[in-house]
Parts: sequence; C-alpha cells; structure tokens
Amino acid sequence: MKKLFIAGLAGLLFFEICNVYFIMPMPGSQKMNSIDAAYFLYRWRWLFRGVFAAMLLLGLMKAPWKRKWVPLVPVILVGVIIYYSNFVMAADHMFHAPTTVAMVDRINAKIDSNRLVIGVELNGEAKAYPIQYLGYHHQVQDEVGGKPVLVTYCTVCRTGRVYEPVVNGKKETFRLVGMDHFNAMFEDATTKSWWQQATGKAVTGKLKGTHLPEVFSAQTTLAKWAELHPSTLVMQPDTIYKAQYDSMRNYESGKGKSALTRTDTASWKDKSWVVGITLNNESKAYDWNRLKAKRVIDDRLGDRNISLVLAKDNNSFFAFEKPTNHKLTIFNDTLLYNNSRFKTDGSSIDGNASLKRISAYQEFWHSWQTFHKNTKKGE
Repeated sequence: MKKLFIAGLAGLLFFEICNVYFIMPMPGSQKMNSIDAAYFLYRWRWLFRGVFAAMLLLGLMKAPWKRKWVPLVPVILVGVIIYYSNFVMAADHMFHAPTTVAMVDRINAKIDSNRLVIGVELNGEAKAYPIQYLGYHHQVQDEVGGKPVLVTYCTVCRTGRVYEPVVNGKKETFRLVGMDHFNAMFEDATTKSWWQQATGKAVTGKLKGTHLPEVFSAQTTLAKWAELHPSTLVMQPDTIYKAQYDSMRNYESGKGKSALTRTDTASWKDKSWVVGITLNNESKAYDWNRLKAKRVIDDRLGDRNISLVLAKDNNSFFAFEKPTNHKLTIFNDTLLYNNSRFKTDGSSIDGNASLKRISAYQEFWHSWQTFHKNTKKGE
C-alpha cells in the first residue's frame, strides 16, 4: 500500500508539472510540437487527478504508517504545487482581461501621444488600443462600428492582431490558456478549442484547422492614428491594473529587460524587429533597421508590386500594393506616386483613388519565421 501511495503521489505531481510545462514558457517547452499532448492532458485533467488522488488516498489510509503525520508532509507539498500551477502560474490568473473597456476622445485620453497603438476603423468608427495596455491584457473584446472585435497582442512575439470573435456563426468569448511556440493561445468558451494569436488558427480541439476572420488593423503612434482619424476613440487604462501597465512602460520602445520580451538591436537575430507581409500565400520579412534607414522599401511579393513605408515618427508603418512598379517616394509624411500625393495611410490628397492598403505586422524575427515557414527576407 505504501507503493500505491508513492505511485499516486508521484503520478499526481508529474501530471500537474506536465499540465503547466507544455503551455507555459519553461526551458525547452516552447520548442516542442506538443500542443496536442498538452490539450489531451488538459481535457482529461480531472480523470488523471481522480485516479492519482484515489491511489494516494487509498495508500494513505491502508498502509501501516508508524507515524501518521509522515505521509502528510509530501501530500501538503504536492497540494502547494497544485495550487501554484492552477491558480498562480495559470495564464488567465496572471493576465486578466480588462473589467471595463472605457473609450474617450483623443483630447481626453490619458496616454502620451507617442505611445504605440493598434488602430481599427470599421464603418466610419475608429478606435485605438494602446500596446502598453494590450501587452498586459493580451486580449480586449470590444465593438467597432457595430461589429465585435477581439484585439490581441503577444509581447513575446511582438504581434498585434485583430479578429472577429465569431465561432460557428455566433459571437464567442475567449480566455488566455498559455502559449505555444512562444505565442499566446486562447480558448473559446463553447468548443474549448485552442486558438493561436499570431494566425487566428485553431491549433487543437474540435475546430482544429479553422481560422477566426481577421480584421484589418494598423500599428502606429497615437499621434499618427489621431492625425489620420481625428474623431478616433482611445482605450483608457483600467485603474485596477496600474502596476501591470507601469511594468510595460519600456516594452514598446524595445528597452525591456526580460529574456522573453527584450529586443536585439542588430538585424536578423531572434529578437530583431521585422515587418512581415503575406500576399497570396507568399510571405516576406523586412528588416526594421533597413526600413528606418530608407523609410520606403519597394519590392515585389510574388507577382505583386508593393511598398512599405515608415512615417517620420520612426514608429508608424504602412504597406501598399501598387498597380505598377513605379517607385513610391516620401517627403516628410507625404507619399508621392505616379505624380499624385497621398497621406501615409495611402488616402489621396489630390482627390484621386487611394493606394491599396495591405496588412503588415511588426514582429520578432523568431516569431515571423515560426508562423511563416517559407518566408523570404525582403530586398
């Protein structure tokens, strides 16, 4: 019976460690293709816990212990580990969604205009979500232009994405589960599938292989977003999380010290910044240092002519698909193309047709490579 007790204790301990290890940034865990194993353990967690707990209790009661308190010591230690793994180290207990999503106009916004935001414009309504807040929350569920949106950000990948939170035709809610390959992962409340933040893809569960519809967004400074969208609303801080926001103060500028979120200032290192673009299933990454030096990069992606532009604030960037291979130039923040003038977001100054915007994402190089296996490096 003592062996049964030890087996139950060891099994319970090993299970709880594995249940956390596969979905949190532990040594080696994020480089393994273990998401299905992690999901299996999580899905059947109460069965595993029940079996091991029964073995432990049966051994505890039936074994001839000389000192009854002796086996209680390891049981208490395992209980502490279970508590920490499920309540302290669990992703949705470490990072909370905002209790309210308060929006105000730009004039009354309590945030510096140089801060980075993820901007969304739908049906004539524009909203800006500061990365300083998103980086802690990981997700904000809101409405823009009457449509539900899921605004997400992963600091370990430096990825901002916006999706329609619609699963099987109905609005869905999500919780942060952990991470896979260093990328935040969410679980929907209905099917319990796990969704990858960087791609919007269900990586395991009932809906494995399906995608959330993506909503077009831009990463800019608040000043640039407000210049382009004067009536924008701006997300305000949830005062409950002031300390957490303060810890994010240096992140967006690349001055964070954490091994997971730090920045490599050299090019093409794991934590170097790139801007990634995908068109017709072809992907390219453009070195941030080169973009800062040139401000405009003209290139071809597949059979398309594209331009990537950096505004004079050295933070706001935009990408366009062009009908011809004519060069696009920039003076201050005015774009010149085919003898016409445009704002940095491609909208026409002269009353002509606007340039065609395409999605572009700032990201750590290690992340873009992971989720775009055949990516090339831009010219």
